[in-house]
Amino acid sequence: MLMKSRNPSDTSFRAIMGAILFGGIACLFSGCASQHMTRTASNIHPPIPDKQAQIVFMRPSSFGGAIQSSLYEVRGDAQEFLGIVSAKTKLAHHVPAGEHLFMVVAENADFMAANVEAGKTYYVLVSARPGVWKARFSLIPIHNDPAEKYNLTDPQFANWVKSTHFVELLDSGRKWYEDHANNISQMRRDYMAKWDARSPESKKQQILHAKDGVETPASR
Repeated sequence: MLMKSRNPSDTSFRAIMGAILFGGIACLFSGCASQHMTRTASNIHPPIPDKQAQIVFMRPSSFGGAIQSSLYEVRGDAQEFLGIVSAKTKLAHHVPAGEHLFMVVAENADFMAANVEAGKTYYVLVSARPGVWKARFSLIPIHNDPAEKYNLTDPQFANWVKSTHFVELLDSGRKWYEDHANNISQMRRDYMAKWDARSPESKKQQILHAKDGVETPASR
């Protein structure tokens, strides 16, 4: 039986997949660290600029380690490339207080909404799961509520902080994004239609709330 074609088209999908592989085959032979990112000299949280919040995207699991997950902040009909989060790394991003929308891209694209307060640090889990061709990713907010499944008081969270290292985007990564921005934009539009069609109830697990922030970042 033939597989049904992907929406909007197989051609577009293959082009996007080629764009976001980030040299996936080469990654298999290079420890799966992205060539477009570099580890920071010290593994500490960067200072938060005035009137801004800090969001830390962490990928502590090695599952799907051969596949890179790229992160973006979505603004209207455009996206800002934040960087690539490989296995065992984390990325800090600063934003003004208020509402934001973030996207992770691999085989799929997925989104997370956020409402943040200035001066606080927030944490998001970049989570991999099995996909058709390779790993698919989601962004899971880590809440400041012990009753939540993913929360800041869980010992597992402390392990995630200790097992990941901060990385920063290199110029080669910015050049990569310039070369593939059109493909990424097409993928964002395709999956945004699915996101917009979802009910508010189904999005509850993908919302980072203002109250989830902490004034003192987690330490190693």
